[in-house]
Amino acid sequence: QVQLVESGGGLVQAGGSLRLSCAASGRTFGDYAMGWFRQAPGKEREFVADINWSGGSTYYADSVKGRFTISRDNAKSSVYLQMNSLKPEDSGVYYCAAGSYPHSNGVEAAFGSWGQGTQVTVSS
Repeated sequence: QVQLVESGGGLVQAGGSLRLSCAASGRTFGDYAMGWFRQAPGKEREFVADINWSGGSTYYADSVKGRFTISRDNAKSSVYLQMNSLKPEDSGVYYCAAGSYPHSNGVEAAFGSWGQGTQVTVSS
C-alpha cells in the first residue's frame, strides 16, 4: 500500500505560479508511473499530467500543455507539478496518484493509489 502526501497548494492570482509536491512511501517509488489529477466543484475528476517510472516520458492534458510541467525525483520518492500562467479554470483540488505500472499514458484506470488532495485557487 502506497501512501501519498501532497503539499504546495494555495491561493494565487491569474498569471501566477505554484509548485505542487507529492511525497510517496510504502513501496519502491522508482518502479511506477506517477500522475496528477484535479477536481473542480461540481465537476468530475480529470487528468492533468503523468510521468513514467524513469521520468523519461510525460503526458499532459491539452488544457495544461505548455503551462504545467511534471517531474520526479526517484531518490526522494517525490513527484512535482510546476504550474505557470495559472488561470481561474485551473482552480480545484489537485490529487497525486500512484500508478500500478511503469507507464500510464494518461489512463486513470492505471492509477491505484491517491493522496488526500491539495486545494489550488486561482483568482481573476
